[in-house]
Amino acid sequence: MNETHQVHEFEPEYEKDSKILILGSFPSVRSREVKFYYGHPKNRFWKLLAALYDDHKPQTIEEKKMFLKAHKIALWDVIESCDIIGSSDSSIRNVVPNDIAGVLVQTNIKKIYANGKTAEKLYKKYIEPVTRQEITGLPSTSPANAACSFERLMEVWKQILTVE
Repeated sequence: MNETHQVHEFEPEYEKDSKILILGSFPSVRSREVKFYYGHPKNRFWKLLAALYDDHKPQTIEEKKMFLKAHKIALWDVIESCDIIGSSDSSIRNVVPNDIAGVLVQTNIKKIYANGKTAEKLYKKYIEPVTRQEITGLPSTSPANAACSFERLMEVWKQILTVE
């Protein structure tokens, strides 16, 4: 598979009263196809959030947007554009970061979380020097992180429930 230059093609999801921001690195091939976050059927993101919030797992994009709004979760990715091979985070080069600071000033975000090590590392490199807001890294919900069980994801991710 060849490296291609990709541009993030869908908007951040947030409301003025969003209190947590969850950042991924860059959308997977499947997410780019469906034009929404965590679109790969094997990604555990939506199943995990539904379990944490004791809510039904949203299926459609509209249900996912309503779920995020109901639980005051903002969602975006660190990268606006990059060179990437398929969905491989390890292949990411020539990063142009998203304007995370622009979202932070329009919301009541109290805490920022990274879905995976790549998002955390890229945030610390490109965004934190601008926003001066720390990020908390969480294990990736990606199917590529199969070594991390669903139970382990639940255990670590439950901290998002404590943000007031």
